[in-house]
Amino acid sequence: MAMESLRELYRIGYGPSSSHTMGPRKASEDFIARHKEIKSVKAELYGSLAATGKGHLTDKAIREAFKEAGCDVEIFWYPDVFKKFHPNCLSLLSSDGKVSETYYSVGGGKIVREGEEERDGKEVYPNDELGNMEKLLAYCDKEGLHFWEVAVEREGEEILDYMAEIWAVMKDAIKRGLENEGVLPGGLKLARKACFIHEQALSMSGALGNTLVAHSFALAVSEENAGGGKIVTAPTCGSCGVLPGALYYIQNEYKIPEVRILRALLTAGMVGNIVKTNGSISGAEVGCQGEVGVACAMAGAAVGYLLGASIHQCEYAAEMGLEHHLGLTCDPLKGLVQIPCIERNGFACMRAVDHASYALVGDGRHKISFDDVVEVMMETGHALPSLYRETSMGGLARVYEV
Repeated sequence: MAMESLRELYRIGYGPSSSHTMGPRKASEDFIARHKEIKSVKAELYGSLAATGKGHLTDKAIREAFKEAGCDVEIFWYPDVFKKFHPNCLSLLSSDGKVSETYYSVGGGKIVREGEEERDGKEVYPNDELGNMEKLLAYCDKEGLHFWEVAVEREGEEILDYMAEIWAVMKDAIKRGLENEGVLPGGLKLARKACFIHEQALSMSGALGNTLVAHSFALAVSEENAGGGKIVTAPTCGSCGVLPGALYYIQNEYKIPEVRILRALLTAGMVGNIVKTNGSISGAEVGCQGEVGVACAMAGAAVGYLLGASIHQCEYAAEMGLEHHLGLTCDPLKGLVQIPCIERNGFACMRAVDHASYALVGDGRHKISFDDVVEVMMETGHALPSLYRETSMGGLARVYEV
């Protein structure tokens, strides 16, 4: 699998789920573009996409895409049928059954059309040179570069312009989330907390209030996502609050200029890209360790960079972010990206800051490499029963009764 542009990792869209909302809509739009003559369609949802699709507004995303194209669509749900390539599967068929396309929503808003599983996007970061963390570190050591400089070298200065667009959307989500109040949609009757936590944190003295400020920023973005607001996948919708929360907190605390925030986003992106290429960022495939765990790893490296960490210290911060989320299940109540997802974003944000500061007091040497943890994450994720991989059939989702 090729390491693609960071534009493929950071996607601007609307929540609550990159795999269950953004991906199916993109698949629907692709089907429409390929088969403009078809005006009546059947959509068949399989596996995790069917099990938690209603909570993630999958059906709404599909209906909206076909409505805009003037097409009728009928949706069928098959939560107990899991396709081999990936648990998130969507088949779109003409009503007469003569035309069909099958898509897999593999995480972060990316879709793969059946028959093109081995085809990837343009390879921006060659696998033989930059295909994992070990190779990236060796390349940076050889060339005297930091992670973000490799991104600029490979993607051009314009990637910084894209990061500026990404950061603007992230900041807007924080600001909206700190202003909005009320109950989130979906039936859990979960009240937004970011606004109140932020105000309480500002009135606290000492370190306790300080860390709660960071927590409130992450909650703000995650609540916006849960409400269907505009966010950035970092690397997914379900984990979209961790990175912006940590960066916004550090920027405000240390008066860091915007250009360094853009470089921090590139730093985080390189970490996320490695996991996306060699592991998974899909909760349906590996559980929440692939979403919040990866987001924490990305944020740890980014915060480390902002605080002056070397590439080896950044790698250590990233390694801790993923290692200490190993085995984290994805068991959202009612299939909604709310409980435990929203709080997890806040805590992972705070942990990312802790990981960066912990890495900074050492020289970057440690026993378990980032690449090792990615491998273990995949092994652990595949060992998790489907009950704990975004089906809402086990764990917290099972014990909670509305």
